[in-house]
Parts: sequence; structure tokens; C-alpha cells
Amino acid sequence: MDRSSSRLRALLFACVLLVSLPLAAADESNKWRLQFSGDADTDGEIELILQPKDGQGEHVVVTIPKGTGENRAAKLVVGAIRAKFGDAHIHAEVDDGEDVLIKSKRGTPDFNVVIERNTTGLRIRPDKE
Repeated sequence: MDRSSSRLRALLFACVLLVSLPLAAADESNKWRLQFSGDADTDGEIELILQPKDGQGEHVVVTIPKGTGENRAAKLVVGAIRAKFGDAHIHAEVDDGEDVLIKSKRGTPDFNVVIERNTTGLRIRPDKE
């Protein structure tokens, strides 16, 4: 690959990133559902970022042991969110055993949930409610 095609690829990548930024900013909601499925294939971690609109993102890191099922993983994530935020601005609960509901309380800005890292083998699908 020559230099001009490398530069063109880098420029195209930068353009795609710039175009996608406004779309990411429109993803906030006051309520999220994280749907867990499967079992942890290995000891690992799940790192979530709760990013409020126009605010600093807060990282939540959850240690997940090998063999942890979806229901137990949901409970561990809820416990980590409650430990990080208390119950003042964000409420987290387990729903249907394998789902985690994360809600902003009145007066708290809408937020986005980003799965920054998942090294467990569990599948996680975030959905706005």
C-alpha cells in the first residue's frame, strides 16, 4: 500500500468518526435495559460507562468469575452500579432474572450506556427503554 492510499484511508476513517459523533450524542435515554445471555467462558471484567448528556462519563467495572451465568452476572452488575452511585441519581435493578434496568432519577440528565470492555464471554445487549 502506498502513502497516498494510506492517507486517504486515514482521512476517510476520520470523516466517518466525525459524522458518527452527533449520532452518539443523540443516544441518551433516562432508562436502559442490559440483556445478558450465556455464561462467562473465563474470569474477566465488564466495564460500563454511564455517560450523561454534556457530562463526564462514569466507569463501572465488574469482576465476573468463570462459569457465572446470566442471572448472577446481572446481580453483580446491579451491585457494582449501586456501589458506585448509591441511590441518589441512578437506580439499578434486576428484571426477569437476566436483565438489568438502569434508570435516572428525576432531575438527573438522560445518559448513554457504553459497554467499554467485556472479557467474559457473556453476551450483553443494551437497549433504550
